[in-house]
Amino acid sequence: MAKANERGVTPQSEDFSAWYNEVVLRAELADRGPVRGTMVIRPYGYRIWELIQGALDARIKATGHENAYVPLFIPESHLRREAEHVEGFAPELAVVTHAGGEKLEEPLVVRPTSETVIGEMFARWISSYRDLPLLINQWANVVRWELRPRLFLRTTEFLWQEGHTAHATEEEARAETAIALGFYEEVARDLAAIPVVAGEKTASERFAGAVSTLTLEALVRDGRALQAATSHFLGTNFARAFDMTFANAEGALEYCNTTSWGLSTRMVGGVIMTHGDDRGLILPPRLAPYQVVVVPIGRDADLPPVLEAARELAAGLIALGVRVRVDDRPQLSPGFKFNEWELRGVPVRIELGPRDLAAGVVTIAERLAEGKEQRPLADAVAEMPERLTAFQAALLDRATRFRDEHTFRVDDWEGLVAATAVGFASVLHCGQLSCEQRIKEATKATPRCVPFDAPDEQGDCVACDGPSAYGRRVLFARAY
Repeated sequence: MAKANERGVTPQSEDFSAWYNEVVLRAELADRGPVRGTMVIRPYGYRIWELIQGALDARIKATGHENAYVPLFIPESHLRREAEHVEGFAPELAVVTHAGGEKLEEPLVVRPTSETVIGEMFARWISSYRDLPLLINQWANVVRWELRPRLFLRTTEFLWQEGHTAHATEEEARAETAIALGFYEEVARDLAAIPVVAGEKTASERFAGAVSTLTLEALVRDGRALQAATSHFLGTNFARAFDMTFANAEGALEYCNTTSWGLSTRMVGGVIMTHGDDRGLILPPRLAPYQVVVVPIGRDADLPPVLEAARELAAGLIALGVRVRVDDRPQLSPGFKFNEWELRGVPVRIELGPRDLAAGVVTIAERLAEGKEQRPLADAVAEMPERLTAFQAALLDRATRFRDEHTFRVDDWEGLVAATAVGFASVLHCGQLSCEQRIKEATKATPRCVPFDAPDEQGDCVACDGPSAYGRRVLFARAY
């Protein structure tokens, strides 16, 4: 068993999984629910999700989508209308067989995703090309019965948004999937400071029932990949299953082309794993519930003027749009507070004591930096937005360097095995499922995506010497 350091957090290098679980629990992001695999998202963790949600919801609405809601329960027969879809989700389904004290005539599936309900509703709402495109989004919970749950990353119930759209043409629907992936990439990069790789899934990794799946793949600090968001072109598969047709301009009936796309609370787990260190969580300022914590220090008669100054300082920061908390809990020592906010990843801590107040300065500790610095009180307030912007940029730069340093172009089996042990392996791949299975059995790695920005390249598969199938290199990695 890995040994925790003096603050009770197991070092990442000893046991990354233990480190992650301890940070989630001790930073009060979430706790385990009473049903195996469920989680209770605590206020600090939920605020991070709210900030992601707010930024993403604004982008969704700005691109013409409207929020709606569809039911949690799905008739089992609906799910079976799209055979590949039900086959893909069958192992994860939670099914209700009794309700109201009686056995149900038809079992109900607890929503694993909403394509089938949307399919029926869109079929009702769409009759003419004038009804298209139909652009719907919902914020909801879903249930997928996970065998190996992990807080935020894989839980039996989780929160997400799921977009669903219907279009007259394949071209319009494919363009929609790219639009959705684009605002996911913005949220990952610009808010979460996660440098994702955008690409297309191989056939074996596609969403069940999709014609193609676009994805964002992150690389976290233990060298594993994390799927951050996906966007699916469903073609006419669900339209045919639910008779979703429209009359075109000439009056002939055609099937709609549909899409679906989603981002979940898994992104919170991605933030933890991408930025945290052996001292705990590190939050990008744009997702930090508190961007600055002010810790007043003093006893007896010294404390009231320090508290007053701390609150005035906080008011000045709030006026600049900074999220700030004054930690004036009298029962806790300053040292305890310093350690707690360091563990909880607050970007900037400001310490203010009687001597600081007399000198007109504050002491500043940044979560990414070693040591502390003193700044004039007025300057500390005025400089804070710029300081937070620099902190955000530094986190993204650090994560980008880590990803790039752990991405390896390899052309032989030995290189593939070595690369997937520590990061991304960029390889030529034949696309055969049997070859992917051989790689997975030997390395536990799976194909994460065919990156959009990879140059055109032909050659032999890294594992079987067959011809490469994608015209570009494929990223393989072990994944969460």
